[in-house]
Amino acid sequence: MPRGFHRRPEQERESLGFEARVTEEAHQSLRLWLRMMSCNMEIQSVLRRRLRAEFGMSLARFDYMAQAYRHPEGVSMRALSNYLMVTGGNVTGLTRELQKEGWVSRALDPQDRRSYLVRLTPEGRAMFESVATVHESWVVSLFADMLPADRARLTDLLGQVRTLLAQADLAQDRSAEPVAD
Repeated sequence: MPRGFHRRPEQERESLGFEARVTEEAHQSLRLWLRMMSCNMEIQSVLRRRLRAEFGMSLARFDYMAQAYRHPEGVSMRALSNYLMVTGGNVTGLTRELQKEGWVSRALDPQDRRSYLVRLTPEGRAMFESVATVHESWVVSLFADMLPADRARLTDLLGQVRTLLAQADLAQDRSAEPVAD
């Protein structure tokens, strides 16, 4: 068992989540990362279930449509793959499915005839807007019992985390660059 973890009775472990199994001797950063991952997984699980039950839609489809909605002028399939952090094959499959539904159109990119631009159709935009409104209400309800000041503080703290991570990533990139003679 990795250092910093200890066993508790099974029922208690399950109710507290994986991050609660880290002992005080473990790095607080590890505990923070595990807590953030656990919260993200819980939120996604709730949203995934609700999207499927109410709209017969996967979270992947919703995320795809959200990216297409953000780019009314069209978005390349490569960019979609990057935004969604999935393979090109996944984007191609989703594109085909959504085209069959009549929610997206795909056309050659006039700037690069080797790639396609994807756009929501008017029906797709309307469908996404109705789902997104409900999705937003679900997210709001998940955090409704938090004090507004706590939500604002957590948002600020997570913004600081993103800034620190971006700076660390940039510093790593710089240290990997070859030194000129």
